[in-house]
Amino acid sequence: MGLAGITNYLKPTVIVDANFDNSTMTNEEFLKVLLADLQWQDPLNANDITEFIDNTIKLREMEVLNSFQQTVDLLKEVSSTNSLLYAATLIDQTVYYEGNSTYVKDGSSTVKFKLEDDADTVRITVIDSEGNIVDQQTFQFLDGGIEYPFEINNPDLPDGYYTIFVEAEKGGEPVVATVISEGLVESVLKTPDGIKLVINNNEVDLNSIVQIGG
Repeated sequence: MGLAGITNYLKPTVIVDANFDNSTMTNEEFLKVLLADLQWQDPLNANDITEFIDNTIKLREMEVLNSFQQTVDLLKEVSSTNSLLYAATLIDQTVYYEGNSTYVKDGSSTVKFKLEDDADTVRITVIDSEGNIVDQQTFQFLDGGIEYPFEINNPDLPDGYYTIFVEAEKGGEPVVATVISEGLVESVLKTPDGIKLVINNNEVDLNSIVQIGG
């Protein structure tokens, strides 16, 4: 019987299942498959096992990368938890945030606003929770990109939140304005979108906080 006949007569031992996931292969299993491949080759028609080894190495590299990604995800989770703990220290604290609801205490509150462009006219209106106008001021020819303060100072105002409206125009066209208000942090939340501070029953992104205390 020739070598080819012997090869056909002997049946290879099954080392791993046909559906086995190579990416989960241990070092011992890899060596078993490699030795089995060498053992059952026809010496007169040997296969080049370089491609097999290269593919296995690539799979191993992918396995390492997957583990690395899991580590990164874990670090993100830890970072998020630390952010939540940090944000919790802000409860009952005064903060300044991007929003138009400001807290007035003892008749006063500090509000800031910034225009995206120069404006010919800027009108600021303060409204209480019942929709009444409690203050209104108009400014002329303000520059864009500058943070302007606006003081609410009226001892007759009861403590609570008031809404600030900024209407700016340039040549009859509206100019976008960002309002920075004063608020009290009531609680903190961890949401799929990140850490949120609850101010006046509204969720405020942690990145919207521009100043703590004042």
